[in-house]
Amino acid sequence: MRITRTVAGRRRRAALVATTGLTATALLLTGCSDSDSSDSAGGSDANGKITLTVADFGQFGYKEAGLFAKYHELHPNITVKEDVTADEKVYYPKLLQQLNSGSGLADVQGLEVGRIKEVVDTKADQFADLSKVINVGDWVSWKEKQATTPDGKVIGAGTDIGPMSLCYNTDLFKKAGLPTDRKEVAAKLAGGWEDYLKLGEEYKKNAPKGTFFMDSASAMYNAVVSSNPKQYYDESGKPIYKDSPSVKQGWDLAAEAADKKLSQGLAQFSPPWNAALRKSTMATVVCPAWMAGQISVNAGDANKGKWNITTAPGTTAANWGGSFLGVPKSGKNVDEATKLVKWLTAPEQQAAVFKAIGSFPSNKLAYDLPDVKTAKLPYFNDAPIGEIYAGEAKSIPETVLGPKDGVIKDTISTQINNMEQRGTKPDDAWKAATTAIDKAIG
Repeated sequence: MRITRTVAGRRRRAALVATTGLTATALLLTGCSDSDSSDSAGGSDANGKITLTVADFGQFGYKEAGLFAKYHELHPNITVKEDVTADEKVYYPKLLQQLNSGSGLADVQGLEVGRIKEVVDTKADQFADLSKVINVGDWVSWKEKQATTPDGKVIGAGTDIGPMSLCYNTDLFKKAGLPTDRKEVAAKLAGGWEDYLKLGEEYKKNAPKGTFFMDSASAMYNAVVSSNPKQYYDESGKPIYKDSPSVKQGWDLAAEAADKKLSQGLAQFSPPWNAALRKSTMATVVCPAWMAGQISVNAGDANKGKWNITTAPGTTAANWGGSFLGVPKSGKNVDEATKLVKWLTAPEQQAAVFKAIGSFPSNKLAYDLPDVKTAKLPYFNDAPIGEIYAGEAKSIPETVLGPKDGVIKDTISTQINNMEQRGTKPDDAWKAATTAIDKAIG
């Protein structure tokens, strides 16, 4: 991801965002000042040339937005090279091995939000403190807190976030006799995710043959849980997923969706999921900001204009996904790497990434820049995504994170997929999930 920013792995996709105002190049230039230039020779060659390495996963969008090339223009002595791992599940174990051995690390390392708590708790002393480098107040209030240690050290600068919305196929809605206007759809979902299932039952009554209301009950589950401050852990670090109200709500709704055959039961980002988008067999997809790119690429040009975006069900804002950039202390170019991270996560650069691939900024100063504020998605009937996502982002509650959030979420999602695809009974699926989770987290 990118565009996808989940522990399940980020896919390399692109979203076409229509904006007005300043060009991306002009924005890039405003994000740099003379104070960013460096005379440090740490790790440089005999000619004072420095190569900075950035290791990340999926698609962070820096290459697509031309940021590495632009940084070289602004700093001719510095070349940035990116090492991309397609799947975060492959990337993270390798990062832990490198941190444990103290070798093989890049100058800058990407950190997924589902892992950040574990890194803060167990590896913070191996990352440079960014608290004096970036102004944490520039980010949405809860973002930088996720990467902050109890004693105030900041080990990662926030890149993107995943404010929640709902993407829906207007062509299928119309055929099923449902409203297609985004405000009318939002009104139907005002009561929350329970209303979402009710709408699904309405859809099913007149659904075009071979189509389903949603792609995946596990995706809906993740959206439900993501809209709650308390999810898998409490403030003391104790796992509470077995008794968590948000987990129970999400699980029960997912079980209901599977039982009523409202879902096509497809694991997101799998080849069958991609094909279903192309064939228009699913009417809704839970849509964190980064998901629009997935839909537009996989559904293809033939489905342009058949999709729209509205706000997520209910009144509680939710976040699904997001990452950070950290600087390992063991690097030869820590000072220069820190400056690069500061620049990449500045509002102008985050706006440029949003314009290039649709990853929504975590730096709230970007929300008033033209490339964000006026952004629309032509593919989705010119949905005003800058307005929708910024509104959601500012009201997302602070979430209690745990060290194994990603493991717990992925394991539960797998069992929800089993309910959908294999007909596993909810009680059996829950038992399998909790057994696997307890074994994994100790």
